[in-house]
Amino acid sequence: MKELILLRHGESEWNAENRFTGWADVPLSAAGRQEAALAGRRLKESGFTCRGACCSVLVRAVHTLNIVLDEMDCAWVPVHKDWRLNEKHYGALQGRHKAEVENEAGAEQVRRWRRAYDCPPPALQPGDERLPKLDARYDAIPRHLLPVTESLLDTRLRVRACWEELVRPRLYAAGTLLVVAHGNSLRALVMHLRGLTPTGVEQLEIPTAHPLRFVFDDDMKLLS
Repeated sequence: MKELILLRHGESEWNAENRFTGWADVPLSAAGRQEAALAGRRLKESGFTCRGACCSVLVRAVHTLNIVLDEMDCAWVPVHKDWRLNEKHYGALQGRHKAEVENEAGAEQVRRWRRAYDCPPPALQPGDERLPKLDARYDAIPRHLLPVTESLLDTRLRVRACWEELVRPRLYAAGTLLVVAHGNSLRALVMHLRGLTPTGVEQLEIPTAHPLRFVFDDDMKLLS
C-alpha cells in the first residue's frame, strides 16, 4: 500500500489578522509554529513513516514542513518544492482585511471569491509590485503560467498537473509521502483524488495543521 499525508500549513500571521494571503509570502505565527510541532508529534505517534515530502515554495508551507520533519526525526528525507502547490492566487485582494472587503463588496461576493469553484477575485494590474513575475523564485517559470488571479478551477488545473508529474510518481516510488500546502491547493487536490463535484468542493474545509491520510493500493487506486 501507499500512504499519502496532506497537511495544510500552520496558522500564518495574516491568517491571525484575517487578511487575504494567496501568494504573499507571509511567515507562520507563534501559534502556527506550535500547530506544526503538534502535527509532527501526532504523525510520529500514529506510526507514519515518512520517506519523502513535497511542499509549495511559500515560506509558511516550507517552515511548517521543516518543523514537522524535525518532530518526526525525518529531517533527512528528500524534499521537493513546487510552485504548483502554492495557495490559490487572490489577485488584488492579497493583503487586504477580509472584513474590509466584505463591507465594500458584500458578504456573498466575498464568499464566492473564497469558496466558489469558478469565481476568481479581481486581478492584479500591470505594474503592481505583487506580480509573481517580479519574484525571483518564479524566474524559471514561463510568464504565461504565472497568475494574476485564480479561481479554484484554475488552481485545480496546476495542482492536478503537479499530482501527475511530481506527487504521484514520488508516492509510488517511496511508499509514503507528506505534502504540505495550503487550504485551496489542498481542496483542489482532494477534489481530484475523491472525485468531488464543484458543488461538493465548496463545502470542503481544510483546517490548519490537521493531517489528512489517504491510502492507495499498489496500482495507485484510492482505498481510504
